[in-house]
Amino acid sequence: MGGSVLIADTTREERIRIVAEGLSWCGDSSCESCSGCSMGVGSIDAMYAPYIEGEMELSEVNMHAAATSYVHG
Repeated sequence: MGGSVLIADTTREERIRIVAEGLSWCGDSSCESCSGCSMGVGSIDAMYAPYIEGEMELSEVNMHAAATSYVHG
């Protein structure tokens, strides 16, 4: 993936692929080994839905999850 991931530069189908590729590091593209739920973000599909639907940029989704999921100190 070398192009832009901005909403203005992608289609919904491309955003689905971007999210799937980004989560594929675990080897099977599923949430089974992701630990997203244990981090308090809930369903990974639900977490990235605003990006896929063009409502929030990918960076905003990630920043929101980090800001509401991690405890400092």
